[in-house]
Amino acid sequence: MHIHFIAIGGSAMHNLALALHHKGYIVSGSDDVIFEPSRTRLATKGLLPEQFGWFPEKLNSNLDAVILGMHAKADNPELLKAQELGLKIFSYPEFLYEQSKNKTRVVIGGSHGKTTITSMVLHVLSYHDIAVDFMVGAQLEGFDRMVHLTEENDFIVLEGDEYLSSPIDRRPKFHLYKPNIALLSGIAWDHINVFPTYDNYVEQFRIFVDSIVKGGSITYNEEDPEVDRVVKASENAIRKLPYNTPDYAVENGQTILETPEGPMPIEVFGKHNLSNLAGAKWICQNMGVDEDDFYEAIASFKGASKRLEKIAEGRTCVAYKDFAHSPSKVMATTKAVKEQFPDRKLIACLELHTYSSFNPEFLREYKGALEAADVAAVFYLPESVRIKKLKEVTPSQISEAFVRDDLQIFTDADDFKNFVFGQEYDNSVLLLMSSGNYGGLNLEEVKVLVEKY
Repeated sequence: MHIHFIAIGGSAMHNLALALHHKGYIVSGSDDVIFEPSRTRLATKGLLPEQFGWFPEKLNSNLDAVILGMHAKADNPELLKAQELGLKIFSYPEFLYEQSKNKTRVVIGGSHGKTTITSMVLHVLSYHDIAVDFMVGAQLEGFDRMVHLTEENDFIVLEGDEYLSSPIDRRPKFHLYKPNIALLSGIAWDHINVFPTYDNYVEQFRIFVDSIVKGGSITYNEEDPEVDRVVKASENAIRKLPYNTPDYAVENGQTILETPEGPMPIEVFGKHNLSNLAGAKWICQNMGVDEDDFYEAIASFKGASKRLEKIAEGRTCVAYKDFAHSPSKVMATTKAVKEQFPDRKLIACLELHTYSSFNPEFLREYKGALEAADVAAVFYLPESVRIKKLKEVTPSQISEAFVRDDLQIFTDADDFKNFVFGQEYDNSVLLLMSSGNYGGLNLEEVKVLVEKY
C-alpha cells in the first residue's frame, strides 16, 4: 500500500509514518517545517521530504490513502487535491482504528496520567515478552518508536487523547477507537480553545465511555469525583472496574509500595503516579498478566519521557523537568516532589505556554497549583499571547489567579534565566514544568549548575 502523509513532521504523524514504513508500506509525505527529532528520524529511513512545502502534484489516483495531520489547514493545497481526486482521507485516529478493527483495542483516556499509564502497561508487557501493537504519546526507553503496527498481534494499546482528530474532523481522537478495554484516569478541564465550557469538556468523556464495545470494560479512578459520576451514569452494557491509590510510604527519598508480597521499592513517585500504577495493574490483569508478574515488572519502570524526568543531581540537590502545564497536573506534580523530598527547599517554575493558560477565565483554575513549593515562579512570554491572537495577560492577573503573595512572575527570558541561576541550591529540588522550552533555557547549563551542589 502507498500512504501519503499531509503534515508528516508532527510528533504523532512521523511515528505513524515510521511504523507503516517498518510494516512494509510505501510512505510519502509533505510538511512546511519539520523540527528535531522528527527530521533526523524521517531522514534516517528515507522519508524526509526533499523540499518543505505543499505540492499537490504529489497526489494521484494511485495512492491507497491519505493521512491528514492536525498541523495542516482545511484549505491545504494537498488536501484539496486529495478531495478532488476522491482519495480515501483518514485522520490519524481513524487510520489507527482501521489498522486495529480486528484486534482487541485497549484505550487509556483521561485529562492527566494517560501517557504514564500507557507507558507502564507497555513496560510490563515488554518485560514479559508479550508482543502488542501500540501508540503512546512519549518516547519510551527500550522502544524504537511511539507507534507499532503489525498484522499478527492480538492486542493494540492506544493512548486516548481528547483533542481534535484533524482540521476537517472535529471529533476528539478517543471517540474513534471503540475500545474493548478502556481506562479513565481523571477529568480536569483542558483545551479551552476547543471545549469552551467545563460541561462541554466533560461531555467528551461521557461519549468515550458510551463508545466502549458492548460487553467490554472500563477501569476507572473512583477517587476522581467527576470520573466516578460519568462512569456510574453510563447505561452502556460494560463492566465497571474501579481503582484507587494503593498504600505506600516515602523513606529517605525512596517510595515504597505496599504489595500482597510485602513492601517493594519503586522508581516513580507521587500520589498521582501511584494512582496511575494501580490503573495500569488492572489493565495488565485484564490483558492476562498476573498480579505478581505485574509487580515484578513495574519495579524497574523509570517513567515516561518528560514526565517527572530527572535531568541533574548533585550531592544535596536534584532537578526535574515535567510536561505538566494544566492546573491539575501542576498541582499533582508539585505535591509529588514535595512529598518525596519533604526536608528540601522546593523551587518550582512553571511556564505558561498553552492557549488555555492565557485565557483569563481558565487562569483561575490555577488557584493553589503551586502551593506545595517553597519558592514559586511563573514565566510566560507576552509574544506567545500575541502569536495566539489572544488578549494581553498581565502579571497582576496571574498573581491573582494563583492566589500566592510571594509568587515571582517573569515575562522576559533573560530575567527568568537569571532567576534560575541566582537561586541557592544547597539542600533543594528544582522543578521545571512546561510543554514549551522555558524561553530557550539551556538545560545542559542547568545540569552543570545543579551538579555543583
